[in-house]
Amino acid sequence: MKVGIYQNHPEFGATGKNVEKAVRDLSLAEADLLVFPELFNTGYQFASMQEVEELAEEIPSGNTCRQMLAFARDKNMFLVFGLAERDADGYFNSAVLVGPDGYIGRYRKTHLFFEESDFFSPGNTGFCIFDIGRAKIGIMICFDWWFPESARVLALAGADIICHCANLVLPNCQTAMITRSLENGVFTVTANRVGTEARGEKDPLTFTGGSQIVDNLGEIKARMGETEIGLMVIEIDPIRARNKAITARNDRFRDRHPEYYGILTSPIV
Repeated sequence: MKVGIYQNHPEFGATGKNVEKAVRDLSLAEADLLVFPELFNTGYQFASMQEVEELAEEIPSGNTCRQMLAFARDKNMFLVFGLAERDADGYFNSAVLVGPDGYIGRYRKTHLFFEESDFFSPGNTGFCIFDIGRAKIGIMICFDWWFPESARVLALAGADIICHCANLVLPNCQTAMITRSLENGVFTVTANRVGTEARGEKDPLTFTGGSQIVDNLGEIKARMGETEIGLMVIEIDPIRARNKAITARNDRFRDRHPEYYGILTSPIV
């Protein structure tokens, strides 16, 4: 299947403009699955809760979802994209999965980074697996990468591909995702953004670009530049992710010893 990463530089708050630009940028794309950055339609650095309230959208009835649903239907592809979600439960940093036949599901970011907790509630969806026919995909958002349990849970649940919507400012993620692919035997697709935001007298945030696709053996198959805007698509065989062998006598999952891992789920005292 053909998998793509879209790397953008959104104008903060200009949701309609940012979505229209994405649709225009991707009008000639040929892919089965495209992954977009975190908060691709709004920008990242919120300065007030009022901004969140004004820019967040309901899923799937909001304007961004409606446009992406139409795009997915017209292009016959699956899309994973990040946005600020408004719901009766509150506000969430979320990612949405849509396909040719409509809305499929959402994931709410579990691990909030830095000031995100001032604006969003921690996600309550858990880590979900979605079957899109040619592959089973899991979704992570940005800072989830820091916690290896995120990718491991998705891999154990059957993910062939982990779609990773991101607005990265720390320098380590692209390297760490190589390890996440290698240790779990899955493809990882990290879609990041570029540019700098400095809003509300806050320190500037510079986003690292470097969107990438890593295969199930930890090899980088595609990587964009630090300031590049646009699309990169490659062909992968997601079925390879179902072979968890390391050597003829070792297996990533069968060789685990969960009986000794109990501390991983114990609260820190």
